[in-house]
Amino acid sequence: MDGLIFDTEKLYYEETQKVADAMSFPYDLDLYLRFLGVSDAEMWEEYHVIYRDFGADKVREFIERGHEAIKDRFIAGDVQLKPGVLTMLDYLDDLGVNRVVASSNNRPVIEHLLDQAGIAHRFNEIVSAENVVRAKPDPQIFIEAINIMASEPQTTLVLEDSLNGIKAGHAAGIPVFLVPDLLPPTAEMKAKADRIFTSLAEIPAYLG
Repeated sequence: MDGLIFDTEKLYYEETQKVADAMSFPYDLDLYLRFLGVSDAEMWEEYHVIYRDFGADKVREFIERGHEAIKDRFIAGDVQLKPGVLTMLDYLDDLGVNRVVASSNNRPVIEHLLDQAGIAHRFNEIVSAENVVRAKPDPQIFIEAINIMASEPQTTLVLEDSLNGIKAGHAAGIPVFLVPDLLPPTAEMKAKADRIFTSLAEIPAYLG
């Protein structure tokens, strides 16, 4: 969802960077990019390791302030759909293809953004951080999605924007199309992705 359906990654980074600067936490885009596709719980756990010298209370404050700032942006309606989302959904509708949002984000956030954009009804189901024990790059989230759709890996397609998402799809044995967001394709992304597109809008023409 984040970075593929919604243009949220820049927003997450901008708000977290503001809080980090205000609290004098060493933080930058490279650190943020390390956690693309990772669940909030895992990222916050890692923050406690990275910033252990600040003390647990300060780290919790950093996390909470960043979370509230992002939530305020969501409520304000600042999140936009990524280019090509509606084109892709229309294409899938025409073919009668089932689709699931499989995101490491929390379900309330996913539901809020989908409802706000008016596209919640266009997905058959949601698989979120609450449905799995291990987030991406573990394949569990995509295996759960396959089970929901009663499909097979070889007849399923994963659309992803992050390395962790690509790793998860690859490990599940599902073909993966990459649509990069903040992070340009790395050598590993290129090796594991079946094809790379600059926008979701390009995919229907390729699939035919």
